[in-house]
Amino acid sequence: MKIKDIYIQKKAVLSFEIFPPKPDYPVDSVFHTLEGLKDLGPDFISVTYGAGGSNRARTIEIASRVKHDYQMESQAHLTCIGHSPAELEKIIDEIKEHDIENILALRGDPPRDQPNYRPQEGYYLDSIDLVRHIRRKGGFCIGAAAYPEGHSQSARWDQDWLRLRDKVMEGVDFLLTQMFFDNRVFYNFAENMFRLGVKVPISPGIMPILNINQIKRMINLSGASIPSKLLLMFDKYGDNSSDFEKAGIEYAINQIDDLLENGVAGIHLCTMNKVEQTRMIVQNSKLRSRP
Repeated sequence: MKIKDIYIQKKAVLSFEIFPPKPDYPVDSVFHTLEGLKDLGPDFISVTYGAGGSNRARTIEIASRVKHDYQMESQAHLTCIGHSPAELEKIIDEIKEHDIENILALRGDPPRDQPNYRPQEGYYLDSIDLVRHIRRKGGFCIGAAAYPEGHSQSARWDQDWLRLRDKVMEGVDFLLTQMFFDNRVFYNFAENMFRLGVKVPISPGIMPILNINQIKRMINLSGASIPSKLLLMFDKYGDNSSDFEKAGIEYAINQIDDLLENGVAGIHLCTMNKVEQTRMIVQNSKLRSRP
């Protein structure tokens, strides 16, 4: 089933993001995660893709098993950086062969071992090129990432938002946002997208704050702003990992409840493959009673 149709049918779509294990870990470990997430009733599972395509095969394998073995709709992430158009064509064909109908089209990050990476001539520079390629191929529902505070490499928010509008015009069916920790940031973003004529569903991405060092790294990479109440949480619980995790779960629940009360199209929850913490968030938030 195409995800755009799920948004039409349901009032508040719930999606989970999971990631494949690293290449030196057994792939079966992620299936224990899926067993635990299935009974929470997600409308679709989104499977991430390693830098430079490092986990490509596992992404497709997992997305296929999500759909066929676990009977949940799946979405495969696909990045264009580091792949030639011909390679992308083969990957898209492979995705299609596994009966996966949904792709999250991303630029992607350069390989970690190539800090001075530059695309080869003829390779795609931006995810909009990948969107066009997938749309020409046909048969897929295309999602894209959105940055409520602008991409970290964009000079200005409005420039990033205009590029996102153009991407939607090229064929993106729905948007999943990157993490943010102040819902006012999302509401401002969504209002500006509407003003620019973007009418596709937008699901806010929620990243639970479970580990202080991990979240600081992610904030540093993403450029997400830190509201004062989050700083207070860092100060109050930063030296106690158990209390910090409990506070982080409560913070995510409060974010989700406020977003649902304000009629968002859905919630995209970054699970980090943590079943029990995800369960606590779903069962103690308004997600438990969504239509």
